[in-house]
Amino acid sequence: MAQLLLIEDDPTIRSSLSRALGERGHAVTSAPTAMAGLRDAVDARPDLVVLDLGLPDLDGLEMLRMLRAVSRVPVIVATARDDEREIVRALDAGGDDYVVKPFSAAQLDARIRAVLRRFGTADAGEETAVGVGGLRVDSATREASLDGTALDLTPKEFDLLHYLAARSGQVVSKKELLTEVWQVPYGGADKSVDVHLSWLRRKLGETAQSPRYLQTVRGVGVKLTAPPDAAGGGTGDPA
Repeated sequence: MAQLLLIEDDPTIRSSLSRALGERGHAVTSAPTAMAGLRDAVDARPDLVVLDLGLPDLDGLEMLRMLRAVSRVPVIVATARDDEREIVRALDAGGDDYVVKPFSAAQLDARIRAVLRRFGTADAGEETAVGVGGLRVDSATREASLDGTALDLTPKEFDLLHYLAARSGQVVSKKELLTEVWQVPYGGADKSVDVHLSWLRRKLGETAQSPRYLQTVRGVGVKLTAPPDAAGGGTGDPA
């Protein structure tokens, strides 16, 4: 059973979604404002947050940035804003998926289950860590390290690194990254991918001109491979 926090100011929507998600096996608590939701997210430590953007006390995007400063809890943005720029802003601010109102409870439930799978709700004893050279990425703890030193990654940087590490040696297109990591299935602009790859390279101690782990395949995409001099040469099983 997943513990969900629904942050939604409309009492009718809040009540109906809470009831429908509860009927689908989730434990749901709710908050009508951004600040109440932020407190609940920090204190109650839910498995996932469903966040409306049009909140009365604070814009949902600003609340999401505040939440991301203190928590890596998965967040699905659920809002009436359907402009592509708003979707990109929400995902770049730390959202893990985006659903536009009106939507059915069944659709939201499917997205919740998909996001929780991506966040490594693995069975006991199941391998959740991926090792590539001196790089280790653990989907269960959402921690990554390079040569034994912890990497300070944003949630989206972690998702990107984990997706590539789990497919070590495979060329992954930017379109695939947008679809699977950014959850933008219709194929938006790939600027967000380029920016996050640049940030990730910096944290891995490399550049596009002098790559070690992240290799650009011109006109195709990017792949993550262990450099010849990396410690721990092998690759772990994907989570």
